[in-house]
Amino acid sequence: MALAFLFAGQGAQKVGMGRSLYEQSAAARALYDEAGRVLGWDLAKVSFEGPEAELTQTKVCQPALFVHGLAALAAMRESGKVPAGAPQFALGLSLGELTAYCAAGVYDFATGLRIVAERGRLMQQACEQSVGGMAAIIGEERAKVYELCKEFDIEAANFNAPGQIVVSGEKAKVDAAVAGAKARGMKKVMPLTVAGAYHSRLMEPARAAFEAFLAGITFAAPKFAVFTNTTGAAISDPTQIKAALVKQVVSSVLWEDCMRSATAAGATGFWEFGPGGVLAGLARRTDRAWAVKSFSEFSDLTA
Repeated sequence: MALAFLFAGQGAQKVGMGRSLYEQSAAARALYDEAGRVLGWDLAKVSFEGPEAELTQTKVCQPALFVHGLAALAAMRESGKVPAGAPQFALGLSLGELTAYCAAGVYDFATGLRIVAERGRLMQQACEQSVGGMAAIIGEERAKVYELCKEFDIEAANFNAPGQIVVSGEKAKVDAAVAGAKARGMKKVMPLTVAGAYHSRLMEPARAAFEAFLAGITFAAPKFAVFTNTTGAAISDPTQIKAALVKQVVSSVLWEDCMRSATAAGATGFWEFGPGGVLAGLARRTDRAWAVKSFSEFSDLTA
């Protein structure tokens, strides 16, 4: 089996995630302990105990999901259940793309955590400096959603699966687009409870500052193919990877495209590392024939 590892994005977090990994895996515990030293605050405590309002903050949940995904993978490797030579591919949704690059050796754990923490801080700052909103549009084709975005001056933020698209922009414009979509007969259009307009031009201040931050960090070529959210294609040149991560802050997440590209490249199975099985759900919505397993807690590794 040619395996592709999947890493969760913001929104998948939940209080308690990773506690069993910390308690039962020395490899996972080492990552959580290192994370506390790198960040200067107790990421493990917030992940395991909350409160939810704190864990949900962009500057907190991004590093928390990064560490959780890699801790689950570390525990899986420690258990000896990762096949020799696996994975052949990796991909992650939004924040998860940074986790995938770390798993592929583009940067080490401590460097990756610093990158993710700064990304989360900058994105939260951009949210606080603007009034943004997002909405999910279910059951519509891309072309119709693009038309809606153009008319109401908003952007398509996520193409998660066929008929599951998220739009983003200034809150007043998103609200107008929701009303406009319903008037056009789009049956399922739902405003989302979010802190800001992720993957839209309202994140431009974060994009610019993130680009400056990454300029001083050295990236290596990945050890296996990683697919970028910005195009859905695999990239391996360190300069292109850095540029893609910068662009991703303000551009659409082409998750469905990434999944289809991995399959086209030869992936025959997907292992998700992240809470809640979110990516497995999107995979089933895209193609029920895909073999997907989810690993979040220690019991998942031994099932």
